[in-house]
Amino acid sequence: MVNQLIKISIFLFSIIIIQSCNSKKSENFMLLNGKIDGLRKGTLYLQKFVDSIYISIDSTKVNDEFEFNMDTPLNEPDIYYLYLDKFDGDSLNDRIKFFGNIGEITINSKVNTFDTNAEIIGSDNQTLMEEYISIIRKFNLENLDLLEIYYESQINGNNKRFDSVNEAIDNLIKRKYLYSLNFATTNANYEISPYILTTEVPDANKELLKQVYDKFNDSIKFSKYGKLLMEIILSLIHI
Repeated sequence: MVNQLIKISIFLFSIIIIQSCNSKKSENFMLLNGKIDGLRKGTLYLQKFVDSIYISIDSTKVNDEFEFNMDTPLNEPDIYYLYLDKFDGDSLNDRIKFFGNIGEITINSKVNTFDTNAEIIGSDNQTLMEEYISIIRKFNLENLDLLEIYYESQINGNNKRFDSVNEAIDNLIKRKYLYSLNFATTNANYEISPYILTTEVPDANKELLKQVYDKFNDSIKFSKYGKLLMEIILSLIHI
């Protein structure tokens, strides 16, 4: 009886230790999982973009249920990429960009629409980035339409229309900048804010960038993109 109680105690203690380790791991790791429907053969690579090169930091093969699991140490939210090598010699449309963070993130997609049909759950920064991209995409489509008219009027020598479209393009660029600045201001408590400012509007007026920066809490100011934004602001001051 005593031996049996000892064995039970050891078993329960082991469970507590395992759960404690898993809890500590989730506090310092990004735990990535998901499902790629229709994938019969392939390897997934977790990547970062460093010095113009995609660097793989982890990899895994998708199992028979099309599911995968990966993890990586993480100190703060950052941009990551999930690359799918289907061994078909075609690397187009096989990379998902996402805003990773500490804790669990689930990415579900389909093999034929891997990068365009991905559902990403577990990252507030990712949700905000998707919202931002959806609006920026509309700006970009409008810009393409204007550029088509711009070149047509240039070829046809229609100077009046050319000048009008040129002014419309300038106004569109200003609206896009203003939207980016407003979005970053509204979401100043998230890492997505300095990320947008450093990647989308780094050449904006330094006073406007500084106004948004001043709204950051210390956590955002000392994040990777917060520090990068301050470097940009300081460089603009010395121009």
